[in-house]
Amino acid sequence: MKTLGFDNPLYVLPFDHRGSFETKMFGWHGDLNAAQTAEIAAAKQVIYDGFKAAIAVGVPKKKAGILVDEQFGSAILRDARANGYTIACPAEKSGQDEFDFEYGADFPKHIEEFQPTFCKVLVRYNPEGDPALNKRQMARLKQLSDYLRDKSQSRFMFKLLVPAEKAQLERLKGDQTAYDLELRPQLMVQTIQQLQDGGVEPDVWKIEGLDQRKDCERIVAAARAGMAVTRSVASFWAAAKTKGRCTNG
Repeated sequence: MKTLGFDNPLYVLPFDHRGSFETKMFGWHGDLNAAQTAEIAAAKQVIYDGFKAAIAVGVPKKKAGILVDEQFGSAILRDARANGYTIACPAEKSGQDEFDFEYGADFPKHIEEFQPTFCKVLVRYNPEGDPALNKRQMARLKQLSDYLRDKSQSRFMFKLLVPAEKAQLERLKGDQTAYDLELRPQLMVQTIQQLQDGGVEPDVWKIEGLDQRKDCERIVAAARAGMAVTRSVASFWAAAKTKGRCTNG
């Protein structure tokens, strides 16, 4: 079992988009043919070439990384590993409201084929949401957390989204900005606590932007809770609309 947590500076270029890449960039729907798949892979190669060019002109290699998917970026993942870059690879199905594994029960095989620095998941979880849905997600996430902690060299990166429930928005008269400022930070803390209580313990939390310093501090405290010896780092990747700035704790 490896030490939990990650406390090094980390700046990640994410281009693991799949469903949204197909539909919003190329306008394609349904199953892709080989030519379409190759075209998306080529577009992602351009992004990766830009990353390598940035490294070549002085971006610190030890602080930089990429997040790219296996479906369209398998060649990139292999090249990045050969070059000693920090790499992250998603484990979740793309575009799903409920977290599930992209490759089902074979997820360990796909992780170990590429041995990324981080195995990343994107999870939509609201602690006041559907209890059955949350329970199903929790079970799958614990399965992944246990595997990464006990059997893999890859670490666990958790991208948390807390979408508003209908009743929550109704209490705020439909004001999404009020939800983001007043309610979402506390729900994020509750979500982290629920996941930890369920045995899910990421090395890095990747969260939505927060506007207030006090909320950043609460998230850091929640991420570190229950860790007597090891430390967990909350990584704040601010959304474009965020007015303030949160730094790593």
